Amino acid sequence: MSQTIAVVGGTGNLGSAIAWRLAKAGHQVIIGSRSAEAAIARAEELGHGLTGMANADAAQAGDIVLVTVPFSAQAATLADIKPHVAGKIVVDTTVPLVPPKVMRVQLPEEGSAAICASNLLGDDVRLVAAFHNVAAHRLAEDGFVDCDILVFGDDKAARAEVVALAEAIGQRGIHAGPLVNAAAAEAMTSLLIFINKNYKVDGAGIRITGELNAPD
Repeated sequence: MSQTIAVVGGTGNLGSAIAWRLAKAGHQVIIGSRSAEAAIARAEELGHGLTGMANADAAQAGDIVLVTVPFSAQAATLADIKPHVAGKIVVDTTVPLVPPKVMRVQLPEEGSAAICASNLLGDDVRLVAAFHNVAAHRLAEDGFVDCDILVFGDDKAARAEVVALAEAIGQRGIHAGPLVNAAAAEAMTSLLIFINKNYKVDGAGIRITGELNAPD
């Protein structure tokens, strides 16, 4: 039986791009938004069988829940969906960018946005962090994006499911260790933004070199 994927905050650039790619790959995908009407409109615009709901309803309906919101909205969004995600894989994509200095690494006191999510959601969810470094506007286009998807989490089986989702959207997913390691990818996003501006790159990304063998 195929799983339903809910993309909370799915009307934003990253959420829309991931939802679109997953739906094109044949997954059943729900876009969530603070406004159900906005989610429905965005789903209809993207097509491929996407549906739209309010964030909490999408989280309740989804088997796997992706959270694709800015850091400023992370706490409120997670509080909204928390009653509906017990026992589920929750994928947090949050990067702690603090405008206007988004090219400067500014990790929170907790150590990372992923640890903030863990503190907010508790032990009842299978929390994974991923999709930090891939350019949303490039994912919104057809074709391969030259960026690996680093996947972090303390639950190896949950990580593996998210690695598979990355591969379903045409990218290479890589196990990158426990949730605490997500701080490295979150910090790298500010570096990539700086590189994009300094070298006029249209979406710099991360690639892991070397021959990768199947993980243990």
